[in-house]
Amino acid sequence: MPVYWLPQNPVFPDPRESGAEDLVAVGGDLGSRRLVQAYRQGIFPWYERGSPILWWSPDPRLVLEPDRLHVPRRLERLLRRGSYTLSLDLDFKGVITSCASVHLRRAQGTWILPEMIAAYCRLHEQGCAHSLEVWRGENLAGGIYGVALGRAFFGESMFHRETNASKVALVSLVRLLGRHGFHFMDCQQTTRHLLQFGAREVRRDTFLAMLDRALADPRGEPDLRPGYLDSEVGGRRSEVGDRRSDQE
Repeated sequence: MPVYWLPQNPVFPDPRESGAEDLVAVGGDLGSRRLVQAYRQGIFPWYERGSPILWWSPDPRLVLEPDRLHVPRRLERLLRRGSYTLSLDLDFKGVITSCASVHLRRAQGTWILPEMIAAYCRLHEQGCAHSLEVWRGENLAGGIYGVALGRAFFGESMFHRETNASKVALVSLVRLLGRHGFHFMDCQQTTRHLLQFGAREVRRDTFLAMLDRALADPRGEPDLRPGYLDSEVGGRRSEVGDRRSDQE
């Protein structure tokens, strides 16, 4: 099947036309209009330094629905102890740059390149990209970030500096999404780590149908406001000062 070289306009081919291929398009840019259009069609960018921008729509796709979330007992006990403080959108840049640096150290390479960081920070400023932070005192212990459109959330990456902090971030985010009526979190590709939390594989056509329903939800897009999260999500509420990083 052909792989499309993208034109200047922010348009994409229908992923259903790519057959068994996960790679659906090449080129284009990381402008906000193009990124939003890509996610609305179930497509995301993933490439390495020196490569053109590559756009993917995997088949099968891994999704985690809030009502299917499974939390291991040991992790549930950790959440109930309230060892961490949780927040939403108070340090988006800190989370995405930490994800990039952790991947770089572990794999000697990362797809979260400087231009990707800049692009997703722009999406964050526009209210489309969000982060959940896990704090130990004044230090960022872990976190997760992604893109929200309609009632769908597209998870991009997570990191930890303390054992289990990324798991705390994942579980807390999925619970928060459930409280706000999100249909699912897109996990993109299958890992054993995510399967243990109740994620499941679906065919691309099924995923795209799920995405269409989430985007067309008559309740519209939830209002995800920055701030500290309460104990119903996990962790403990804190009154420590604003830790938002400089986005300029």
